[in-house]
Amino acid sequence: MAKHISNMDQLQAALMPTMVKMVDELSERVYQTLNYFLQEYYNSYDPKSYSRQYDFLRSAVKVEPKIQGNKVTASVFIDTDYMDNYYNATGYQVASWANQGLHGGLNTGSNTPHVWDDTMKTTVENGELLNLALDYLRRKGFSVRN
Repeated sequence: MAKHISNMDQLQAALMPTMVKMVDELSERVYQTLNYFLQEYYNSYDPKSYSRQYDFLRSAVKVEPKIQGNKVTASVFIDTDYMDNYYNATGYQVASWANQGLHGGLNTGSNTPHVWDDTMKTTVENGELLNLALDYLRRKGFSVRN
């Protein structure tokens, strides 16, 4: 069924449900990728001197999309406050080390991913999210050109 749209406000209102669902799919992709690199980080090192708590592995958070004015936003992040039981390190420090490929601030010589940077390279910088957005809009019947 066709909708009659006579101004920009009506167009925005008609597009918002599609945009919310699209942003949800895109943020889910970033969330999955972040969790992949968190797991790879854990797989890259087997500590001998301590027992892991796995807080960092479970620290990824995805916030559902929200309409803010004429935009739809969602967030994916590492919840550094969740990691409050590290000895002599804050959650932020642990996440920073992981993004440098370090375990506990040490270079273990393993093929350790740079958790956040690799997530961004694999989703944003290589154009994957843009392509997913274009594909989503095409599936919804929008005519989109690259």
